[in-house]
Amino acid sequence: MRRVVITGLGAVTPLGIGVRRTWSRLLDGHCGVVSIKDKSPRFASLPSQIAGLVPEGKEHGAWNPKNWLSPGDERRMATFAQYAMVASEEALNDAEWHPKKAEELQATGVYMGSGIGSLDDVYDITIAFEKGGYRKVSPLFVPRLLINLAAGHVSMRYGFKGPNHAATTACTTGAHSIGDAARLIMFGDADVMIAGGAESCIHPLAIAGFARARSLATDWNDRPQLASRPFDKDRAGFVIGEGAGVVVLEELEHAKSRGARIYAEIKGYGLSSDAYHMTAPREDGEGPYLAMKHALRHAGIEPSAVDYINAHATSTTLGDAAENRAINNLLLGEHGKENASQINVSSTKGAIGHLLGAAGSVEAIFTVLALYSNTLPPTLNLDTPGNPPEDFKCNYIAKTPQQCQVNVALSNSFGFGGTNASLCFSKYR
Repeated sequence: MRRVVITGLGAVTPLGIGVRRTWSRLLDGHCGVVSIKDKSPRFASLPSQIAGLVPEGKEHGAWNPKNWLSPGDERRMATFAQYAMVASEEALNDAEWHPKKAEELQATGVYMGSGIGSLDDVYDITIAFEKGGYRKVSPLFVPRLLINLAAGHVSMRYGFKGPNHAATTACTTGAHSIGDAARLIMFGDADVMIAGGAESCIHPLAIAGFARARSLATDWNDRPQLASRPFDKDRAGFVIGEGAGVVVLEELEHAKSRGARIYAEIKGYGLSSDAYHMTAPREDGEGPYLAMKHALRHAGIEPSAVDYINAHATSTTLGDAAENRAINNLLLGEHGKENASQINVSSTKGAIGHLLGAAGSVEAIFTVLALYSNTLPPTLNLDTPGNPPEDFKCNYIAKTPQQCQVNVALSNSFGFGGTNASLCFSKYR
């Protein structure tokens, strides 16, 4: 089986544009969750009035489409696809991969997903159609709507003629995109894949839907930066976020032949289903447990060798408890750690909220950087792990980063419908 490594990283997040800016601000304890009640009267009427917004403006690291996109892209692309394009450009530049030869372009593909896509277009065009009929429907409506157009636009921009694919598996999308793309390389369908997830659906309708499902944090509207509280005893729902995370995956010998910098290697990829409920996890954490178990089996790595887990932990009461239980069940015991305090786990959603379809790819980037820099990113707003307290005994990297030798790490993502994925990364050796 061909080995796959990561040679480029790109990100658009609530902490800013660019991987280095995002990572630096994450380690410094910044939070990108803000109040949105003044953006529109419709937000002010909702029970949750906070979100992890990509910062806009003219200052360095802020989002201004005219600074980041080619002329016409803003009209042709939905916002999630714009984020994917900018993150892809950064990742390609970081990897120094700019192929021109026909055989190189044919061996380079794109796998880019989104959980929801362009809800704004669906809503706005529906209203326009109801009021004005056929002629009010833009000819760009369907192209902006389709989730696979993020991958399509990146492929067209750079002339990549390899696999062109898209996942849409709720909040597991970003992880599935990276794992599936790695397998395309392993099986010889491509030598290089640009892979990740993108999301931009901070819309009143989306927030209303998640709030009606009792998924969102609603008690912190006046203190938005304290709202996303993974593993904390006072956690009470997730904070919706937006952004994109993109990695350049490369067959090992291909990367070595051109002298590429290698951040990490993808060693394993595990998938599972809860087969239980549309939105709620199994309390015993069996689905996450199986995903992590399969990732380590695929990697040929024992649980005792795992140095860090970037948890999916969204800050919901049931979800965080189920994942915590799964982590303990997997990493403690005969082939694991001696006690829970040796398990290093954090959730970076405390800083950026839950990016839905982009969460898995952005958090995979954080996991890769933890490996590359031997730095564990913090779980913000974690005052007291618990609920129930006796189950939360791991090292959750509360509030401040920690230095630690990281040779093997897992990145977890789970989604509505009971879909689970875990990516196993290791230092390249």
